[in-house]
Amino acid sequence: MNLKASLATVAMLFGAMIFSQSTLAAVALDRTRVIYDGAERSISLNISNENKARPYLAQSWLEDEQGKKIKSPLMALPPVQRIEPGHKSAIKIQSLPAAKSLPQDRESLFYFNLREIPPRSEKQNVLQIALQTRIKLFYRPEKLMIDPRASIKPVQNQLTLKKNGDQYTVINPTGYYVTLITAASHVDGKEESDFKPIMIPPQGSAAINVKASKLGSHPVLSYIDDFGGRPKLTFSCKANVCRVTDSRE
Repeated sequence: MNLKASLATVAMLFGAMIFSQSTLAAVALDRTRVIYDGAERSISLNISNENKARPYLAQSWLEDEQGKKIKSPLMALPPVQRIEPGHKSAIKIQSLPAAKSLPQDRESLFYFNLREIPPRSEKQNVLQIALQTRIKLFYRPEKLMIDPRASIKPVQNQLTLKKNGDQYTVINPTGYYVTLITAASHVDGKEESDFKPIMIPPQGSAAINVKASKLGSHPVLSYIDDFGGRPKLTFSCKANVCRVTDSRE
C-alpha cells in the first residue's frame, strides 16, 4: 500500500472513530438551553452518565458572548466531577456579586460548556476523544422573568420586519434574545433551505439571508422558545413594514 492510500485509510478510520464516539456520548445534559433567573443566587443543571459500565469525568465551565472562559459574574460548580456508571449528578450555576452590574433591562448571553472525559483505556494505541456540549445560557433579569402560567402573548410577537429592496431585516424591540430557525412563505409552506438561523440581540436587528421575494408578503418565521419549542410567527406586510398577525406552536 502506498503512502497516499495509507493516509486515506487512516483518515477514514479516524472519521469512523469520531462518528462512533459521537453516537455513544456518555455524559448527557437535561436541556438544550439555560434561562438563569436573575432573582436566584444559583440554579442547578442535571447531568447523567449514560454508560452503564464505565465512570466518566464531567468538566464544566462558562464563556462570555465572545467565547472567552469566565469565572465571573457567573460560575459553574464543581468544575470537574466523577460520575459513576449509570449515575446522575448536578452542576450548579452560581451568581457572584458582579452579576448585579449586568444590564437589568435586557438579557445577557453566556455559554455553558460540558465536556466528558473517558477513563484511560487499558489497551494500547487507542484514540480517545473527549466530547463536548455547548449551549446558550441567558441571564434574565428578575423584572423580565415570564410566568409560564400567565396567559399573555409571547414577547416574540413584538418582532417586526422592515423591507429594504429584496431583503427583510428583523427588528427586535424587546429585552430578550430571539433565535429564528426557519423561514417560509406561508404557514404550511416548505421551509426555505437557504435560510440560516439567526439570533437577534435585545433591542437589536439582523438581516434575513433569504430574498424577500421568496418569502412574499406573509412570511412565516419560527423561533426557539424557553422550553425548546418551535412556535411559528406569521407576518402581514403593508408597504415596507411587516407585523405579526398570528403565532402558533
